[in-house]
Amino acid sequence: MSTSLNTRSSAYAIDPIFLKRWSPRALDEKAIISDQELMTLFEAAHWAPSSFNSQPWRFIYARRDTPQWSRLFDLLVPMNQGWAVRASALVVLVSATTAQPPGAPGPIPSYSHSLDAGAAWAHLALQATQLGWHAHAMAGFDVARAAQVLNVPDNFRVETVIAIGRIGDKSVLPPPMQEREQPNTRRPVEELVMEGEFRS
Repeated sequence: MSTSLNTRSSAYAIDPIFLKRWSPRALDEKAIISDQELMTLFEAAHWAPSSFNSQPWRFIYARRDTPQWSRLFDLLVPMNQGWAVRASALVVLVSATTAQPPGAPGPIPSYSHSLDAGAAWAHLALQATQLGWHAHAMAGFDVARAAQVLNVPDNFRVETVIAIGRIGDKSVLPPPMQEREQPNTRRPVEELVMEGEFRS
């Protein structure tokens, strides 16, 4: 499916990049991402905002057909392996659970580390879209094994695994996934925004 078939629209005027970005599973196994392109994604990600500018995010990556690929790929649950095998790169995002605020005598627990890492993920995903790539974040992986296999320190949390690739033909997916292979919609913004207090 091409992004040209993306029929999303927004109720309020926003930059088109937000509507273009989505998370496909049908990826082109022939696509090869260059060092320059991949580092451009990380460059965009590292400009995300963070509490105290602590920049808690770290990215562990592997490109397909490299010796490092299997270490990341083997962490995925079988369903995600079925489609992510065609990704051009996999990225594990982790975040530091402590931060060093200015003037503090030492690191303190960070309340916002996952939020900040999420901002970095969004920057990466939007930059990928801008370059004609797509990024798909996954929760379906072995979190405990990821920390062990990738030597993640105890003061870091494994957040997600991200598949990066170019869109391919959805016929590579099993029929149930083919039916879902399109940009999804969102709830009306009015359902999510509340003035003054939380309301169900």
